Amino acid sequence: MKTVLITGGAKGIGRACAVLFAEKGYRVFIDYNTSEKEALALAKSLSARGLCAYALQADVSRAADVERLFSQIEERCKGVDILVNNAGVSLIKTLDQTEEDEWDKIFSVNVKSAYLTCKRALPHMISVKAGSIVNISSMWGVAGASCEVAYSASKSALVGFTKALSKEVGLSGIRVNAVCPGVIETDMNRSLGEETLRELKECASLNRLGSAEEVASAVYYLAAEASFVTGQALGVDGGFL
Repeated sequence: MKTVLITGGAKGIGRACAVLFAEKGYRVFIDYNTSEKEALALAKSLSARGLCAYALQADVSRAADVERLFSQIEERCKGVDILVNNAGVSLIKTLDQTEEDEWDKIFSVNVKSAYLTCKRALPHMISVKAGSIVNISSMWGVAGASCEVAYSASKSALVGFTKALSKEVGLSGIRVNAVCPGVIETDMNRSLGEETLRELKECASLNRLGSAEEVASAVYYLAAEASFVTGQALGVDGGFL
């Protein structure tokens, strides 16, 4: 049985990924930081269906937590075959109103976490000459968004990270890709308000918001099916860009 680790896997896109991978027969590790109730409930519901799922707590922006997380995983299996870096935070503020600690937090959670988890996952992948990493970026990491400079910059950094790492580990049989979601119906976006969401919906060619399950399908494709695809940033935005 292959193993997948999904960071920020308790809610939204991460949750949808956990469900899909479990249904596809993977051993799923659901990382959470503060969403303990949701993560434990998800793992329990998947296990009740005869699927293999575990919820593990770790702040993946902290090296010690990442080491503990992987050690707990390796107590149950040899290592991670697929890594989905989904943990992320947003910030809606103009740049002049963005405080230094807010900037640092955005980059710590959205970028540093990917560095830490990839660094820890790669030795096993390299040893078996196989593996797949999918980083969850954003369409704003491609186009940039007004009043979201810090968020856009962090997600753009994740695209650059993806492309560079794919070249570094390709000879080891490891693929690295990114998914760039548009406006998705998640808790993070519901706070934008109905009017803003309506306006954003109208900007998409499909004239609707996306679902977490639609993003999860793209993640699964890149992680498990796209055997000749690496170094790509796949837009899942309904034609917004």
